Amino acid sequence: MKTYNHFIDGQYVEPIGKQWMDTINPYTGKAWAKIPQGCAKDVDRAVAAAKRAMTEGPFSKMTATERGKMMLRLADLVTKHAERLAEIEVQDNGKLIAEMRGQMNYHPEWWRYYGGLADKVEGSVMPIDKPDIFAFTRHEPVGVVGALTAWNSPLLFIAWKCAPAIAAGCAVVIKPSEFTSASTLEYAALTKEAGFPDGVFNVVAGYGPDAGSALVDHPDVAKITFTGSDATGARIYAQAAKTMKRVTLELGGKSPNIVFDDCNLDKAAAGVVSGIFAATGQTCIAGSRLLVQNSIKEAFTKKVAELGATARKGNPMEADTNIGPVTTPAQYQKILDYIDIAKKEGARCILGGSAAPDLPGGQFVEPTIFVDVTPQMRIAREEVFGPVLSIIGFDDEEEAIRLGNDSVYGLAAGVWTENIGRAVRMSKALRAGTVWVNTYRAVSYMMPFGGMKHSGIGRESGIESINQYLETKSTWISYAEGAPGNPFIMR
Repeated sequence: MKTYNHFIDGQYVEPIGKQWMDTINPYTGKAWAKIPQGCAKDVDRAVAAAKRAMTEGPFSKMTATERGKMMLRLADLVTKHAERLAEIEVQDNGKLIAEMRGQMNYHPEWWRYYGGLADKVEGSVMPIDKPDIFAFTRHEPVGVVGALTAWNSPLLFIAWKCAPAIAAGCAVVIKPSEFTSASTLEYAALTKEAGFPDGVFNVVAGYGPDAGSALVDHPDVAKITFTGSDATGARIYAQAAKTMKRVTLELGGKSPNIVFDDCNLDKAAAGVVSGIFAATGQTCIAGSRLLVQNSIKEAFTKKVAELGATARKGNPMEADTNIGPVTTPAQYQKILDYIDIAKKEGARCILGGSAAPDLPGGQFVEPTIFVDVTPQMRIAREEVFGPVLSIIGFDDEEEAIRLGNDSVYGLAAGVWTENIGRAVRMSKALRAGTVWVNTYRAVSYMMPFGGMKHSGIGRESGIESINQYLETKSTWISYAEGAPGNPFIMR
């Protein structure tokens, strides 16, 4: 069994408390590695290393162009090691190897995009309305960044958070989920090989109340970026406010997937199944509320159920597996509890609705579909984070918009229609950070991603993201001769 250590100041170091915890393979249910159990003192070491990197070390003297070249070298290394990293991720969180191969081959594009963007961040010269003044702005790194990543896509979140931060000139301290730390700790070695100066990329593993809380509280951390539940995000937001930290929060969702009767039904059915059953439903963007126009509701529901029933459950390391295990025991039980709640509230289960205990590890849930769901039911309002779909009918656009927006969340939405006018109207009316039309679960390093309402604050990916790791400084230079007329009056 492999034993991992923290990665601090360019080196793997043992936890100060000399404690490690098991990391479990969700498919086998067995421990396969040991992860360091970090504490506040480990966080102190990592933050101090990051601060030194930004103020004293070679990183502080790097030009933006040099930072970009360094990031491009990392992108090439990740490409070289994509298969190994994908396998570690599958071992740690149970995601499908087919998806992880694609994800890890695409992952380097974030480093290439922000590596190219690093020296394109420009200030402005203002045509200021004051005489004899030269005024300009410049953008400077916000400071040390604390990144807290979720267990469902650890390495994807590394790219989303760390690439723009480092391009902006920030050093990072990452606290991965205690359930899925191994891939991030493996990844750290590649940053060293790529020539990242010591202290730029640090990883401290451990539990949230210990290492995570210490990172959010640390006075030398200027910004927190977090992916996880809205409840945890709200606590982090309040905690970060005590030390006036900037925050980016990518939180939960209860995304509507809205199907109109003029859509391509086969394409829509595939999109709906992908939206809820891919990744075993363990994605914040899961299209867990299927809103179907009543004129096609019965036929479309049958089509989705038939397609969902073809999903093959099994070993996530096998390329033809469609449904893998739930990542953690707590999440597995939560999904089963929500299935019971739905049944008690009167929803009718037409597919699945139970565990699949005959498979290894004991953490499989059948792809599940509920009909006769009302918008007030908990299954239609609360994030399940599993392969559980609620189906609700609607009559027209107005009702679809009302139902789609009837949620505290606003992360994503899907719209299926062949009417271009309707597509534009719906994309404008839905209160969601991302609206997909005739597709679902598409992401790109070029496109901003984030939520409205309880689904978060700020955006990741795209040009917009790098700005969230920068502070704007205004500089005024007077070239007037002589002293101002009245020194007691604002100019």
